[in-house]
This record gives sequence, C-alpha cells and structure tokens, in this order.
Amino acid sequence: MLKRAENLALAAALASMALLPVAEILLRAVFRVGISGVASFTQHFALVAGMLGAAVAAREQRLLSLSTLDSLLDGRSAPLARFFTRTVAVIVGALLCLASVELVLAERAGGNVIAYGIPVWLGQAALPLGFALITLRLAWSAGVGWPARLASLALAAAVAAAAASRLPLGNAMAITAVCVVLVAAILGSPVFTTLGGVALFLFWSDGLPIASIPLDHYRLVVNPSLPMIPLFTLAGYFLAEGGAPRRLIRVFDALFGGMRGGAAIVTVLACAFFTSFSGASGVTIIALGGMLMPLLLSAGYSQKNALGLLTGAGSLGGMLPPGLPLVLYAIVARVSIEEMFLAGILPGLLLVALVALWGFSRAPRAAVTARKFDWREARAALLAAKWELALPPVAFLGLFA
Repeated sequence: MLKRAENLALAAALASMALLPVAEILLRAVFRVGISGVASFTQHFALVAGMLGAAVAAREQRLLSLSTLDSLLDGRSAPLARFFTRTVAVIVGALLCLASVELVLAERAGGNVIAYGIPVWLGQAALPLGFALITLRLAWSAGVGWPARLASLALAAAVAAAAASRLPLGNAMAITAVCVVLVAAILGSPVFTTLGGVALFLFWSDGLPIASIPLDHYRLVVNPSLPMIPLFTLAGYFLAEGGAPRRLIRVFDALFGGMRGGAAIVTVLACAFFTSFSGASGVTIIALGGMLMPLLLSAGYSQKNALGLLTGAGSLGGMLPPGLPLVLYAIVARVSIEEMFLAGILPGLLLVALVALWGFSRAPRAAVTARKFDWREARAALLAAKWELALPPVAFLGLFA
C-alpha cells in the first residue's frame, strides 16, 4: 500500500512540475488570468519529487554509494560490514530528519505562504518525511533479523536525542565521528551519508544549528532552474519509451550511413542528440546501445572499438544545450543558463567532431561496401522523426526568443 502511494505521489509531483507552467501559459493566453506563485509551486514540487525519489531509491536499495567494497566481502565479515554501514547511514538520516523538523517548525512560526494561503512549511515538510522514510528503510536493511534493525534504530535515536538536547560535541568526538563516516563510505554507505554526516558533526561540534544543512538543501532545490533536471530526465524517458532512438538512428543512418565510417558517425550523432535531452549517458547507452552495437559490428568495427565508441559517445551531448551538466554548473556557479548554453555549443560540436573523426579513422577500409545515398529513404526517415528533430529548435526558441 505504501509502495503504491509513494509511486502515485512521485508521479503526481512530476506531472505537476510539467503541467503547471503549461497551464499558466494557456490560461494567460486564452483567459488573461494566471496561476499565482506557479514558479514557487513548481520548485516545491521539485523538492517533493526529489525526496520521494530518494525514498523510493532506499526502498529499492539503489541509493548511490562511492564504493562497492561491501559486495566483495563474504562470510561473517559481510553482515558485520553491512550492519556498520547501514547503522552509520541510519544515524545520519535520523540527524537530517531532526534538523529538517527544526527547519519546518521555524518556518511554521514565520508564517510565510507560497500562494493561495498555502504555507511554505507544508512544502518543506517533504524534507523530514523523506529523511524519515530513508532512515527506516536503511534500518530495515541493516540486518536480516529484528535484533540488528532495532539496534541500529536505538543507536540512531540515542545520537538524535543528544543532538536535540544540544549536548556539546567536543573536537575529539567530532573527529572520531567524521572518521567513522569516512570508513563507512569506504565500505559502501550511501553518498548522502558521507556528505551529510561530515557536515552534521562539524556543525554540531562548532555549536552551529544543524537545521542550517536542510535549509541549504531547501534553498538549492527550490532554485528556479533546478526543476529542469527532473523534467529533462522525464523527457528522456518519454523519448526512449516512444521509439525516438529507433527513428533518430534511421535518420542519421539514411544521411551518413552509406559513407566509409558512417556507422561511427551515426553512433556519435545519435548519442549526442539523445544525451542532450535525456541528460544521462547511461540512459543513452541503454536506449541506443542495443541498436548501435550491432550496426557498428556489422560495419566491421572490432568489439573493443565498438564498445569504446558507444561508451564515449554516450556522454557527448552533455555539452550541447540543453544539456544537464550546463544547467548544474550554471546553478552552482550562479551564472546565466542562457549564457552557459551559448558557451557550450562550440566545445560540444568540437567534441562531437573529434569523436566522429576518431570513429572514421578506425573504420575498416574494405570490410563493407559503401551504399549509394537514397533520397527516398532519407525523406521518409526525416518525416518519421520530425517531432524529435523539432526538439532543438523548440528548446532554442523557448530559451532565446
């Protein structure tokens, strides 16, 4: 029941992020009225989607980690290492939940509203709720039986109670806690444990309010540009599920596949195009790899060169607008996203050209007979992929018009 509710809430948050701005545009164009605070609502839905997504990742045991050392352990050491890493993560999650509760209570006392009387603290409530779900699920995975799970929760509750009571944390204790967090990171604890845990214990030792950490998290997530990231990821999912990879490969194969090295050029262009909108090279490789790998092998490329070209080409679109790396850098560096997009065009095209040139240089000279250019097939492929090919002009018009 909880799993279904989480999935529905996450889908609703993503749908609201995508539909609210569209509804605002249509209402203003047709009825000359708008939605008050639509940007703020969209930003808070991004916060909800992020926290629910993290909770779902914890449920599926797919939280990112910096190490996979725990998977290499066997025998008695494996459950001990798992209990240690999960317990450290549970402690950090409990502290982040406590800090988020303090933030929500402070915001509730302030009385700020988003729009239509909806308070800001209601949107911020996604923080403690999300961290609570993550903490409980990490505790559940701390061991196969209740003793390990309860022990993990008890340790987390004790540390959280000490933090809530404002007990001082000396420098020696803070250094020890940071070292424990780093050891847990080496053994495979989630990334948020390392980043959040180090910050929490250092803030605590300096007597600073730990609510500052979720406050910074909140300010970063409600950045006006950040909703672009989940929306681009959602767009990439729809493109992949809608058959866009097949149509794009058909277009580039019809235009360039007949020349020597054409398979490499098709691979580079298709991957660069798709990654610029999906935002993730892994998604591109999964969506296109099953079609491009046989294409490269049939063109005479060795398996080593084909794998290298496909893997490298999967990340080329990150420099081309509207690539997500450009969005993230613009947010962190606090520069204009439009300027970042313009600045990324030439370097991105240069990368595409260089990788295509490398693929051309590795093409077998006489393995496959070149075929003649087929105008009819090129026209049919362009018509079939007209909506996918319209994405870059639409994006540019929306950003720069």
